[in-house]
Amino acid sequence: MAGRKRKVRDLVAAAATHKEAGLTLGKNQTKPICGASPVKLKNQPGPCESVQSHYFNNSEPDQRRLEQEFFNQSCICLAKAFLGKVLVRRCADGSELRGRIVETEAYLGGEDKASHSAGGKRTERNTAMFMKPGTIYVYPIYGIYLCMNVSSEGEGAAVLLRSLEPLQGQSAMREHRAARRKEGARQLKDKELCNGPSKLCQALNIPRCFDRRDLASDPEVWLEADPNTSPPKPQDIVSAPRIGIESHGEWAKKPWRFYLCRHPCVSVVNKEAERRSLSGNATDSSDP
Repeated sequence: MAGRKRKVRDLVAAAATHKEAGLTLGKNQTKPICGASPVKLKNQPGPCESVQSHYFNNSEPDQRRLEQEFFNQSCICLAKAFLGKVLVRRCADGSELRGRIVETEAYLGGEDKASHSAGGKRTERNTAMFMKPGTIYVYPIYGIYLCMNVSSEGEGAAVLLRSLEPLQGQSAMREHRAARRKEGARQLKDKELCNGPSKLCQALNIPRCFDRRDLASDPEVWLEADPNTSPPKPQDIVSAPRIGIESHGEWAKKPWRFYLCRHPCVSVVNKEAERRSLSGNATDSSDP
């Protein structure tokens, strides 16, 4: 009799243990998934639940992202429209770096002798310039640095992104820049992180393999409208000659570099062009 009572007590204790573990004994018994213990299953999705990437955890699309329609503009118009927009770079760990575009240059292709696609010349390197508007064109300079451009309407036309105002992820940007500088160099100020075409590529870790990607749909890099700022007014945009193309004669004088007037993150300030802009006598930049 004593042995039978002990057996009953053992069965009751076992049933209680299974109940606490979320299991039901008998006909409707549920087995742990893949033989895992109840402790390991505590934070696991159920057999009918889907596992969703943290990159796409919003049911609603981001309304700030600029889609294909935005890029369907002439080169000069797109270069100006970029000013004030936010370039976003999503890193491998899911973090995001953001910078407001404050300086651009337009390269029209065709007769524009300073353009990589001058005369309609198409090569393996500049193929992205002939692809649909919004295509990223990344090319190397001096064999070690990179520049990021975006194609526009017009055969072989593209806009160079020259400078950004860092908005988010400055610590990571600083680390990316420091990796390419001499050991012991002074720490860069925020305004120095992205104030040049190659600097912004370093700061946001824009690699060569981004060439020919679609800025309107890519999951790792895109453009957003800034909901906290209004588009710049015409008098806020300075039109000045482009940088580093002095050998191209009259084309070097075309006022196809655009930047936000008196912004501290602009790479090179043109005081004469700024005076014209502020006085309302800015050079007409629409004439090719």
